Amino acid sequence: MTNKIYYLASCDTCRKIIKSLPNPNKLEFHDIRQNPITESELEELHSLSGSYEALFSRKAQLYKSLDLKNKNLTEADYKMYLLQHYTFLSRPVFIIDNKIYIGNSQKNSAEVIKVLS
Repeated sequence: MTNKIYYLASCDTCRKIIKSLPNPNKLEFHDIRQNPITESELEELHSLSGSYEALFSRKAQLYKSLDLKNKNLTEADYKMYLLQHYTFLSRPVFIIDNKIYIGNSQKNSAEVIKVLS
């Protein structure tokens, strides 16, 4: 499996994290707006993370505008929304040596930098 980053090129946070990476050439870059995640890619992320909910971003504007916080979402719902619109993916998502790192927390970024060093 290739080491990969799922990100949004227009996202300032993603760009900042990418800029801080040592050896970014060790990663395959996947811009989720230009190249939406396929169901098989999402299945791979799911198998590494253990749930669709773990991959789901509650910060997305669409999450608020669709009033999803007041709905009881199931794993099937999370999967459907993740496939429906790129904004629902918690970004960036790194897959490095068959381990997944989801989101932009400082702890996550530090771990990714450490593994890529």
